[in-house]
Amino acid sequence: MPDPADRRYGPAPLPQPRGPLSAAVTDALRRAPYDLPADLGVDLDPADLGVDLDPADPLTDEDLQLTLFLCYELHYRGWQGVDEGWEWQPTLLALRARAERPFEAALRRLADVPAVPADGVAAGLAELVAADDGPSLAVALQRRADLTQFREFVAHRSVYHLREADPHSWALPRLGGPAKAALVEIQTDEYGNGRLDRMHAELFRRTLERLGLDTGYGTHLDVVPAVTLATNNLMSLFGLHRRLRGALLGHLAAFEMTSSLPNRRYGNGLRRLGFDEVATRFYDEHVEADAVHEQIAAHDLCGGLVRTEPALAPDVLFGAAAALAVDRLFAAHLLDSWAAGRSSLRSPAPPTPPPTVPLVGVGPMSATTPPGSIALV
Repeated sequence: MPDPADRRYGPAPLPQPRGPLSAAVTDALRRAPYDLPADLGVDLDPADLGVDLDPADPLTDEDLQLTLFLCYELHYRGWQGVDEGWEWQPTLLALRARAERPFEAALRRLADVPAVPADGVAAGLAELVAADDGPSLAVALQRRADLTQFREFVAHRSVYHLREADPHSWALPRLGGPAKAALVEIQTDEYGNGRLDRMHAELFRRTLERLGLDTGYGTHLDVVPAVTLATNNLMSLFGLHRRLRGALLGHLAAFEMTSSLPNRRYGNGLRRLGFDEVATRFYDEHVEADAVHEQIAAHDLCGGLVRTEPALAPDVLFGAAAALAVDRLFAAHLLDSWAAGRSSLRSPAPPTPPPTVPLVGVGPMSATTPPGSIALV
């Protein structure tokens, strides 16, 4: 069992199951690796467990998305108390592959991918980003979100930001030449040029602290919904399959090309709520860095890839379109929840330990704070 002092960096404790399939996987992971029974394998009969591995909406299916996250996390920090031999256990990999099929199919249905020639990938990415008409979560957070809502947003994003850059780093050994050099340049910034205090994951941890939220790796997993898990599983799906390396780079390009202005808005939203530069530094850092990364990602990273592998141009656009589409679903979930006067998180609320640093502009939550929302203890 890891020292509790090291829980900032993982591994995380196993999350609570959300259905029969994630319950069966969680139960299996608590034991030594073994061959999963046939009804949990590639030929799973949904009737055996009451499981539907082809749900109507795979992107919002809690059981499917958590099952994928359970499997994917074995390739990152692992899980507390889980034998590391599970990472490459063949029958678990078969189950993961079976669960990935409806997920990828749903992404391909959702993503509107334009047809562009290999030499038009950078322009195609710019057109995709310009045409994105999703709801503006960033505007809401800048102008009108209250403290409870901003804490919810940060809890959602902690699942990715506390391991920021790791999913896209899977591409490094799969690339060569200009694309590899461009990815190294971007990732070097994400990892703080080798300085712990400048790593983006560490900057985000300071934001969590300033908002009075638990900074442990994976702490908020149990309260984020399937659509939040899907935004993370999307990266892992692309990153762990070499055949989807083009999609992974397209995903990163979409991230970088749509990051600068929203992060400016997030920082301004925190300043509106009275928070200081420690709380906003994570967002302020991205305003400048991602304005540079945008050009590198579109022209040097994705452009460099398709110059050497022209056949991957459609994959690059698919990855970008999927990133934008899933993020629209995520934004709509938060905004719709708040408009209806309810929390965007699942109950119970995420852990909120007593703050260890002074908080600026933070007062007690109202007695009318919705159930499942975040409040200081």
